[in-house]
Amino acid sequence: MRILIVEDEVHLAEALTQILKKQNYSVDAVHDGRSGLDYAQSGIYDLLLLDIMMPEMDGFTVLKKLRSGGISTPVIMLTAKGEITDMVAGLDYGADDYIAKPFSSEELMARIRAALRRKGEVIPDDTLKLGDMELNTANLRLSVKGKEIKLNLKENELLELLILRKQAVTSKEQIIEKLWGFDSEAEHNNVEVYISFLRKKLVFLNSEVRINTIRNVGYVLEVTR
Repeated sequence: MRILIVEDEVHLAEALTQILKKQNYSVDAVHDGRSGLDYAQSGIYDLLLLDIMMPEMDGFTVLKKLRSGGISTPVIMLTAKGEITDMVAGLDYGADDYIAKPFSSEELMARIRAALRRKGEVIPDDTLKLGDMELNTANLRLSVKGKEIKLNLKENELLELLILRKQAVTSKEQIIEKLWGFDSEAEHNNVEVYISFLRKKLVFLNSEVRINTIRNVGYVLEVTR
């Protein structure tokens, strides 16, 4: 999963980045509110760690703009302030959680796991479920009614993204940014290849789930039965 850190304290952002990477998250970090808003509006992130007091644009404003624009990505607010008024304001603006600095890495990771569990149909053994299909993201295995097949890493990441965005069309640009990164040289045909691989595996498993192409827009999962 991909996490965006929006934190103007560069050393703290770097420390958080290292902590999250050790837990196998993909991480991007920016250091002002306006950049944070631009990155978050891409829709490729699974969770945002958002500071309140920042240059260019404060965290509350970033959060309000995201929610008013229909971006529902889980947000955990980070701040040195511990006042009840800040906690209430953050939650009222649409934050999913709030953690006051200083905090332990153990507490932060627990809050991240809780926010991600609330996001979608995640069951405790790292499995995502849609229709008759179950994807175990830990061992890269896709199963349907007891029949199982192993995915490669990119197939696993792509199917995970589509499941978590199951009610939204995902564009090729979003897939490239999510799976390969902003600076990647990956092209649309890279996405098409992995979509083709996944379709064949879903057919092989006789799944009721299909990957639909929305012409000139992107892809969306559909349960056909």
